[in-house]
Amino acid sequence: MALVNQLDILLEEARSGNRRSLSKLLTLVEEGHNSPLERGIGSSLGITGPPGVGKSTLIGKMIDVWVERGESVAVLAVDPSSPRSGGALLGDRMRMTNADSSDLVFVRSLATRNHPGGLMDCLTPMVDILSECGWKNILIETVGAGQSEIRVVAFANRILLVDGPDRGDIIQAEKAGIMELADLIVINKSDLPEAERAANAVRSALSVVEDESTPDVLMVSALSGTGVKELIDELVKTTTSHERERLRVRERLISAWDSALLTSPKLNDILQALEKGSVTLAEAVDSIRKDG
Repeated sequence: MALVNQLDILLEEARSGNRRSLSKLLTLVEEGHNSPLERGIGSSLGITGPPGVGKSTLIGKMIDVWVERGESVAVLAVDPSSPRSGGALLGDRMRMTNADSSDLVFVRSLATRNHPGGLMDCLTPMVDILSECGWKNILIETVGAGQSEIRVVAFANRILLVDGPDRGDIIQAEKAGIMELADLIVINKSDLPEAERAANAVRSALSVVEDESTPDVLMVSALSGTGVKELIDELVKTTTSHERERLRVRERLISAWDSALLTSPKLNDILQALEKGSVTLAEAVDSIRKDG
């Protein structure tokens, strides 16, 4: 059977609710095969933030609320990967095991492989497929808030930044530039005494920028579920601004360049030439640009 026909059959079966076919279709797209759908038809929410702030726990609580409301949820958990093996860590999936047991929930871990910006070539078509198959809420979770995670989450239609009560978490997010992209910011662990101070610190940092589209800052407790329903209601009303969309497009463009660099057939030869000193960095970039 031709691969194109196989993709179409898998898509039709996935539309009818066949999870095995959906998983197979997503795997083929992740491996680099073209999606049978038009690109860019899906909509997603990117969730990012420094490690340890409780993103996965919060997502689990958000999933519970959506399921209670009868809404389906699909989560693409983007994991770090070994530069040698490209294997994903399945911690996020393990932390959401209970949520994934519902018929209304689908969780898939994705390896970032050796791409600095993650799974850019397949992330958008995977969101498209999930949307086409009826998944109402599609989430993209990253494991941190560094530059590579920003480029992953920049492909989402809306971005939720999760911070913790420690000032170190906030500083990390500020340095990475994720605050400039976020449509909504939430301080998790609101039951801790430092949480209110952390929320005020974020609001203060945002007030420096004179922009009417400055994101709101909410407080939640993923552990107790306090504020989670209010967070979801606020997400429904949240829209992105022209300024934030422009920044995201910039990150997507940079990610596309990274992808072109890493997949260039000249890459190893150029690296060897740079190591020997026979070409300059400018000459190497020019060579790759001409090759593209």
